[in-house]
Amino acid sequence: MKLTTKRFEPKKGWRADKLSQLGSSIFSEVAAWKGEAVQAGRDVIDLGIGSPDQAPVQEIRDSLSEAVLRTDSYSYPASKGSDAFRKQAAAWMNWRFGVNVDDKEEMVALMGSQDGLAHLALSICNPGDLAIVPDPGYPIYSGALAIAGVRAWHLPLLERNGFVPDLDSIPDEVWQEAVFILVGFPGNPISVTVDLAYMEKLIALAKKWNVLVIHDLAYSEMGFDGYRPVSVLQVPGAIHTAVEFHSFSKSFNMAGCRIGFMTGNREAVSALRELKSNVDYGVFEPVQEAAIHALELAMTDGARLAVAPVYQKRRDSFVEALAREGWNVPKPKATMFIWAPLPEAYTACYTDGDSRKFAYELLLNAGVAVIPGDAFGSQGKGYVRIALVEEEGRLLEAARRIGRYLRSL
Repeated sequence: MKLTTKRFEPKKGWRADKLSQLGSSIFSEVAAWKGEAVQAGRDVIDLGIGSPDQAPVQEIRDSLSEAVLRTDSYSYPASKGSDAFRKQAAAWMNWRFGVNVDDKEEMVALMGSQDGLAHLALSICNPGDLAIVPDPGYPIYSGALAIAGVRAWHLPLLERNGFVPDLDSIPDEVWQEAVFILVGFPGNPISVTVDLAYMEKLIALAKKWNVLVIHDLAYSEMGFDGYRPVSVLQVPGAIHTAVEFHSFSKSFNMAGCRIGFMTGNREAVSALRELKSNVDYGVFEPVQEAAIHALELAMTDGARLAVAPVYQKRRDSFVEALAREGWNVPKPKATMFIWAPLPEAYTACYTDGDSRKFAYELLLNAGVAVIPGDAFGSQGKGYVRIALVEEEGRLLEAARRIGRYLRSL
């Protein structure tokens, strides 16, 4: 008797529907556009992904390499971070912001701040809960909610408000139901900046409605023109109703090392620690040692580590060059990003405000990659995000290419 083998076919395919809500597909799409441009012979200047183009200073690299060569560096690390790392991070918080945090109960080490942002909703929310997130916002803000089955209430960032979230526009019934509100000052993709008075109002509302404040402060060391970003934990009593994310990626050019930390409300810290203890074994010890050294240097020789002057100079040169080419964009007060309305030369020809079409045409015709604003939320239509992640000469070349493209329309 001849046996026949039935061909196995999955009923619906092995891909969760929630993946379509993660928001990262645009970066894959732009990568495909770059492939088209390269195939067409373009030299691509990539101002899309916000990945620092510089390396950490020599001492940090030496610290990492020495720790990697030690034979005792290869056991499982503590998922919450080493005692030494958490103590140094707490010391830096006090030095930088005047904030006292308990490194034992109010801090957890992360594989970059995105690690924590991706997992926190899973740790503190139940499926069906509600959270307030900005629009436009960094994609993982909404993506993390999709993973956790949490509903999003989008707080619009509007140009008429200087893109600052209008806390008074949030209905009482949303405050009543929300588990947390997520903000970032300075923000990504829009480098929104606020003062301590705004933070005080935010904390007062959060306390009134028993809502956790999540503050993404990945760009704490990238303030320009004398502006220094503030910590939400500087507000008296905020430690009881807020957590804050810090990253070494932008502040110390350690993006590939994948290290950061969350500090603040101990219940939320404990919840994230518990989840992470079940999904990973923490940050590689040599990376933690390099991060410790980075914080020590910041506290003793900060001017040599400062990244803000580099990006401020790039910002000034690039914005001025774009203006000469006919595209006037606002100067951000912080971060490595420019949030730019579509140029008038383009909108005069195409009135649909399609950021994605503009980004595609710019890449194919000028060889300059930017990210369409609607990748960050519906309020991003009509804008693009430009990352200042090339040397000044390449940025000036990008501006010239953009100008040629706009004049060709």
